[in-house]
Amino acid sequence: MALIQLDQAKAHQALSLRWSENLIPIFQPAHSPELNPIERLWQWVKQQLRGENFENLDHLRLRLKQVFQQFSVEQVASLTSYDFILEALFYAAS
Repeated sequence: MALIQLDQAKAHQALSLRWSENLIPIFQPAHSPELNPIERLWQWVKQQLRGENFENLDHLRLRLKQVFQQFSVEQVASLTSYDFILEALFYAAS
């Protein structure tokens, strides 16, 4: 099973979609980016870069690569896990 979280932004809506049987959609309330797991991940990444200046885009890319290489599976899970996501996975497995 896999989850896909949808933020209900107008640009992300479709009139009809075909879902794979192993895909579980989770619709977050409109205008609630704080519920989107990737937002917490980006917040952590930005904290790692706080106070740094980059001469060019290549230097920024290199630094981002270093930051992402520091991630462990446990860190990503702790930053992106929410009770409502874990509950959805639990009920999908039953």
